[in-house]
Amino acid sequence: MKYNNTWNLDSIFPGGTKSAQLQTKLKTLSSTIGKYQQLIDDWNPDIEKSANPLKTILQQQEQIGKSLGQSATFVQMWHDAYMDDEHANVVMGQIIDLYSELRKISTSFTRKLVSINNQDWYLLLQDEQLKEMSFALNEEREQGKRLLSDSEEKLIAELNKDGLNAWSRLYDTTVSIMTIPFTDNEGKTTELSVGQAMNRMYSDPDPEVRKQIFTNWEETWKKYAPIFANTINHLVGYRLTIQKKRGYGHFLEEPLEYNRMSEETLQAMWSAVANNKQPFIDFLNQKAKILGMEKLGWQDVDAPIAVGSVKPTRFTYDESCDFIIENFATFGSKLADFARTALENRWVEAEDRPNKRPGGYCTELPELEESRIFMTFTGSNSDTSTLAHELGHAFHSYVMRDLPSLNQKYAMNVAETASTFAETIIANATVAKAKSEEEKISLLNAKLENATAMFLNIHARYLFEKSFYEERKKGIVSEKRLNELMEDAQKEAYNNNLSVYHPHFWCSKLHFFIDEISFYNFPYTFGYLFCLGIYAEYIKSPIGFEDKYIALLRDTGTMKVEDLAMKHLGVDLTKQEFWAAGIQIMAKDVEEFIQLTNG
Repeated sequence: MKYNNTWNLDSIFPGGTKSAQLQTKLKTLSSTIGKYQQLIDDWNPDIEKSANPLKTILQQQEQIGKSLGQSATFVQMWHDAYMDDEHANVVMGQIIDLYSELRKISTSFTRKLVSINNQDWYLLLQDEQLKEMSFALNEEREQGKRLLSDSEEKLIAELNKDGLNAWSRLYDTTVSIMTIPFTDNEGKTTELSVGQAMNRMYSDPDPEVRKQIFTNWEETWKKYAPIFANTINHLVGYRLTIQKKRGYGHFLEEPLEYNRMSEETLQAMWSAVANNKQPFIDFLNQKAKILGMEKLGWQDVDAPIAVGSVKPTRFTYDESCDFIIENFATFGSKLADFARTALENRWVEAEDRPNKRPGGYCTELPELEESRIFMTFTGSNSDTSTLAHELGHAFHSYVMRDLPSLNQKYAMNVAETASTFAETIIANATVAKAKSEEEKISLLNAKLENATAMFLNIHARYLFEKSFYEERKKGIVSEKRLNELMEDAQKEAYNNNLSVYHPHFWCSKLHFFIDEISFYNFPYTFGYLFCLGIYAEYIKSPIGFEDKYIALLRDTGTMKVEDLAMKHLGVDLTKQEFWAAGIQIMAKDVEEFIQLTNG
């Protein structure tokens, strides 16, 4: 079938960031936020004991959240697809102002929740509608105990606009004007966007092309590094100051709280990875041998390989879409039907063109109860995996669409579960359908690249960020020191097994500059390994498993991850055994890969 590989953004707001409809919505939102504030100001839970005022406030909160979320998503999507649109930053500034007002009002609401005595709170939660949202409401009450005074919280909300949010936006703006030079065999030099350069650097089959782009890539990030060093220092310094004021004893407490997981679980997971990564080092060594290298360089870790006459698997966008739908159907009709709907209705921006930001993501349009996916499709096997990954995210949101908004707020670590599960279906399908041993080797390579990313690359990111936070507590960290911390982390994560490292990776990775949440790394490894546990259960009993899987996804917004795992899988996440078992599943693929390539 033929699929369009660009978004239909006019169906949301015609006219892009200068849309009159968008401006009308933002004006209406400003008025609605004022009414929301009046509802909260008028509510006195010490006098009004019934559940009705609270339910009215929550309904208004949900309406505003959906409307503001949809507006912000639209502007971000437009900017990412057309990075030369300067007006996008203007409109995003309007939206950030509205979010700032909403946060100030929501803080007053949370403070009132905290003020309710336990007996009255218990009685409120007997209401059927509130009982359904009790986990989220109890969580908000607990987190509300960290609130500072009204004046301090209002000041923080105001300062966020020109502090945390502004530093993050500065990163986006700077990356949007960067280009990476590439000279082809005929001597013609082209200026690639950051996204184009990244895709080609990691996926081009020619080692000289990868090497040239990586050299230019590192030099370009080095050129802009002084800006990024300032940015990351102030982002983290700002965050550490706020964490200290709110009573967090350690910088990991907030991201762990956000991900609804314990430090014991985090340490169990990373210990299991550290103790079981040798198979993946062996995989990299074997890959180097196949590629005729003594050791892989950073740019070679994800390089495609071809044995014999087999060339790296390539897909057209249409082929990729059909392949995903076909193989999702082997798991369940609901997942396949959903993917077909998303792809046929232009929910995906995948065109390979200049002026797009790098990377890929899935985002929500809550008023439409739909998702949108952003990526750049170049035809590689990994692009098909990325598309499946993002469709998994979208499916997660889809199966929760009828739940109260508060119950749809799942944390990042479990968010990566659905995406990785979808990606696993496709990865296993590609390997299973290999027409020869040579093709199977190529496909296993692609599958194991994902595992090495989760166990090695993500581990390096975590180690770097942890070390950086420790040093940032003492003062500004220089660009040189940031490079040292990054390279040290990469060497530890990869067991010092690469010939070339990427010291400016801290610059080039968007995740370090996101303002909403720190440590945007360990949730990926969590989700990957948690997914492997779910997939193992599916293999044991595939009949009717899709409904069990959906039940698990629907619970992700209403319980801590340890409870979720115990309820649906019967496992203890604080023990290394669960995590090690997942790693061993992938280690078997390494064994097969080495056996086939030694043959």
